[in-house]
Amino acid sequence: MTMLSPAHSAAADAFFRTGFEAAPIMGIFRGLGADETLRRSRAAWATGVRLVEVPVQSEESWSALEAVVAQAAGRPVGSGTVLTREQVERTARAGGAFCVSPGLDPEIGRACEEVGLFHLPGVATATEVATAVAAGYRWLKAFPASVLGSEWVRAMRGPFPDVAFVCTGGMTQDSWPEYSAAGASALAIGAGWS
Repeated sequence: MTMLSPAHSAAADAFFRTGFEAAPIMGIFRGLGADETLRRSRAAWATGVRLVEVPVQSEESWSALEAVVAQAAGRPVGSGTVLTREQVERTARAGGAFCVSPGLDPEIGRACEEVGLFHLPGVATATEVATAVAAGYRWLKAFPASVLGSEWVRAMRGPFPDVAFVCTGGMTQDSWPEYSAAGASALAIGAGWS
C-alpha cells in the first residue's frame, strides 16, 4: 500500500475532524438529479451538516456534483463511489474537496493526494483497517455498516483506538446513538433530508 505523505495524512485528519465537528453526519445523495441533490444538500446544510457526498456513477450524477459544488458556499463537497483515477481527476476539476470509495485502493489514495483531494476509503475487515492505518489513514468508511453492525465498530475500536470510523450503508439518523455508543465517529446517510 502506498503511504500518504505525513503532511497529507495530517491535513486529511484535520479536514475530516473539522468537517464532522458541528454535526457527526455526512449527507449522501445518490442518483437524484441535480435539482433534487441540491435541494437535499441545502436541507442538510440547514441542519448544520458540513460534508456532502454525491456518488458519481452517471453523467447525471456529475452534473449534480457540479451543481452542489457551485452552491456550497465554501462547504466541502465530495464525490462518492470513486473507483478510478479518472473519477478522482474529474472530481478535482469539478471543484470537489474529497473522494469516498467503497473499498481500499492504493491507486485512488495516491491519485487523491496528487490532485490535492482528501480520501475516505472503505474498510470491512481488520486487515483492511490495519493496511489503511499503515498507509497513513485515520478516517475510514466502515462499509456496509448496517451489515457489519455496531458490534463490528466496537470490536475494531479495541485494536484500532485512534481510527475514526464513518459508518456508511443502510444508516439513518436513528442509527447514531447505537453506533456512537460503539465508538463510531460519524454516520453517512442518504435518507431523511426533506
